[in-house]
Amino acid sequence: MTNLARQPGPEDEPALSRLDRQLLDAYQRAFPLSPRPFAVIARALGVSESRVIERFRVLQERGYVVRIGPVFRPRRIGASTLAAMAVPPGRLAEVAELVNGYDEVNHNYERDHTFNLWFVVTAPNEARLRAVLTEIEER
Repeated sequence: MTNLARQPGPEDEPALSRLDRQLLDAYQRAFPLSPRPFAVIARALGVSESRVIERFRVLQERGYVVRIGPVFRPRRIGASTLAAMAVPPGRLAEVAELVNGYDEVNHNYERDHTFNLWFVVTAPNEARLRAVLTEIEER
């Protein structure tokens, strides 16, 4: 299994439930900063914490959610760039896993293009940004 984002398609039926839509709509930009964020969400929506975790798991399996984690404002915290690679199709999953192994990578997408793997790298400074990109390139 890769961690590449994809557009949900007809094979992803059944349709999203009301709870699924609430989770996607309300928490894609305002995820609680809490030791137990799923419990905070559960209280707000009137469901159990385990139900919230299960629905996020299903949404991830179905391709609606790629990752749950912070997305930083790069200008406030350091440096950021969009990078692209031309990866042989047979190695795409392997290379995507390698790229996703870096904490500094917060988005990773397959594209129908010569440069078929696109990702965003955010680092505390320009030196670390360059180091991550160099490491990825050399591997």
